[in-house]
Amino acid sequence: MLKKLAICGGTAVVDRHWPNWPQCTENTRRNIDTVLGSHRWSISGQYRGQSSWEERFAQAFSAYTGAAFCVPSSTGTAGLTMTLEACEVGAYDEVIVPGVSWVASASAVLGVNAIPVLTDVEPETGCLDPSALERAITPRTRAITVVHLGSAVADLDRLTAIARERSIPLIEDCAQAHGARYAGRHVGRFGIAGTFSMQHSKLLTSGEGGAVITGDAGLARRLAHLRADGRTVSSQPPQMDEMALIETAEIMGSNYCLSEFHAAILVAQLEMLDEQLALRRRNAALLDSLLTALGLSPQATAVGTTARAHYTYVVRLPQSITERVSAERFAAALAAEIRLPCKTMYSALNRNRLYKPFSRNRFALGKSFTDAVDPSRYRLPAAQAFSQSCIALPHRMLLADADAMSRVASAFEKVARSIDDLRA
Repeated sequence: MLKKLAICGGTAVVDRHWPNWPQCTENTRRNIDTVLGSHRWSISGQYRGQSSWEERFAQAFSAYTGAAFCVPSSTGTAGLTMTLEACEVGAYDEVIVPGVSWVASASAVLGVNAIPVLTDVEPETGCLDPSALERAITPRTRAITVVHLGSAVADLDRLTAIARERSIPLIEDCAQAHGARYAGRHVGRFGIAGTFSMQHSKLLTSGEGGAVITGDAGLARRLAHLRADGRTVSSQPPQMDEMALIETAEIMGSNYCLSEFHAAILVAQLEMLDEQLALRRRNAALLDSLLTALGLSPQATAVGTTARAHYTYVVRLPQSITERVSAERFAAALAAEIRLPCKTMYSALNRNRLYKPFSRNRFALGKSFTDAVDPSRYRLPAAQAFSQSCIALPHRMLLADADAMSRVASAFEKVARSIDDLRA
């Protein structure tokens, strides 16, 4: 006899506390205290005789990713916006955007008065489909953005080949992929630039924050100016109590600077990242095998992936389940069993309630622009199917032990066997 579902008043499969996120160390506290005592709380504050924490984080993250340059930013969205502008994307240009992603992938393009071209994804990974990309490119395409989604890395071999052949900059959105590698190289190093988010939920976090990595010295200099109101860090240390930023007047920018508090936290968090990633990978591999045996499909990744980073643990539900109950209902029942938030994947951007260009007057730039940015004009069958059949579990689940993974699998099995109860 099947046990009663927790969502229907039964006993949950999991009766334990999960690891919290974010996690704090003594080094995190020490770094914050150091910033407090320095009286320099931003890169625009007075020079105190040593490099800013923002500069120290940029150097550390460059070394970690193998990138020649790193420019920190206030958020991941700011980093993407800076990168688009650094690539000279502007009014009425077209930018390819994957059909499944957080809304900022599209809204950042709108933010530079360009047109997000919503493009379909691969059914098994949810990442940008190279074949759909080729069909979406027009003479007005100014950039291609690719998102490494959940725990998947996009097909960078094919995507970079298409970008090179068409001489279009490829921007990697790595907001969910800190530590992921493709062909042995850190993601973010295959296109002209890689953008990262350090928002609260991310694998490397300071609550808010971001960064852009690149191997292009000219692009890095433009990024540095764009994030600091047209200023950049002096090549020579300034006098004590003077500002380290100098006005070069090379390009007008905005204020997207990362605070010293956020940068100091990131330096400490980076020290823990590889150990956390390794634990998540081990537990994800175990859970993959358990769920596959139940007929469920963990999210796939591109063949060239050599190391995954599990921002979310994504599972596709089989048609035998989704034709009887919605993924949202299944996720709610699973959440009750394991006592963790379980969500459906982002809605496809052509139907995403957060992507509403017409809700802001700043994008009312004439009928041709309004028509071009209307999300309903795009057909994204694979993106919609991915969104409607996949659920995502938070990465802190993967910081638990192997027994917890077995219990998660048992919860999946319990819910899958009780679909009629959910329908009722």
